[in-house]
Amino acid sequence: MNILAWVVLGLIAGAIAKAIYPGHQGGGILGTLILGIIGAFVGGSLYALLTTGSLALTASGLSIGGIIVAVLGAIVALFIYYAAKGRTA
Repeated sequence: MNILAWVVLGLIAGAIAKAIYPGHQGGGILGTLILGIIGAFVGGSLYALLTTGSLALTASGLSIGGIIVAVLGAIVALFIYYAAKGRTA
């Protein structure tokens, strides 16, 4: 997947995940982009684990299914981030 598709997927997935996740998340557009890209990797890896039974570092593609997987991965990433941040503060 080329870099432009990664940016588009990251923005879409990050924005949807921030809208779904309760509470206020800061970070601006760069934070949303990074969250979406991390979500694509987390969601793609979890999807690969569930479908193939092996853990592989993969990312979802730029499709409806890929966006859904990336959004779910971004929500998981948000949950983990705020859980870790809450414990240290």
